[in-house]
Amino acid sequence: MTLDRFYPIFDSADWIERLVPLGIKLVQLRIKNVAPDVARDHIQRAKLICAHHDCTLIINDHWQAAIDAGCDYIHLGQEDLDDADITAIRAASLRLGISTHDKAELKRAMALAPDYIALGPIYPTILKKMKWHEQGLAKLTTWRDLIGETPLIAIGGMSIDRASGAFDAGADVVAAVTDITLNEIPEDRVRAWLAATR
Repeated sequence: MTLDRFYPIFDSADWIERLVPLGIKLVQLRIKNVAPDVARDHIQRAKLICAHHDCTLIINDHWQAAIDAGCDYIHLGQEDLDDADITAIRAASLRLGISTHDKAELKRAMALAPDYIALGPIYPTILKKMKWHEQGLAKLTTWRDLIGETPLIAIGGMSIDRASGAFDAGADVVAAVTDITLNEIPEDRVRAWLAATR
């Protein structure tokens, strides 16, 4: 399965309903600190809109809800891996993406035969407080050599202007978060991203 080169990440089904119809083909729902029934509602809504627009939906963290909803893909951070039932995830035929920051985490992730590896933050990010400093483009090239054919996603502080550098360094996909959601006209920003990455 080939992943689209542009991978926006949104914190609600509202964003997905608003922006996926513009032509997004790969999207993550990253919803945090909500009650399980609220998460399930957002997952169900996101799944419907993505199915309608032939967009691959990736659910962050909520692996049991993703299984229950019949989703195809989940993304797990390193902390999420501690609690996730990988056997159940694989039994449900869910594809799996995993976040990495250093070689120990990469080794742990690759042992699970993931469907993609994410490396970040490539640049400083305002999305969340992180113990990891910016990784830089050179580390993308290192990761590219270490993971072989596994798709590599660059995340953290990414913008359209920075995307080409990430692709040149070895990333297959570039993820964007605040570059879209904090933009004055998110729709125009998505269109610009699509034009730059297709």
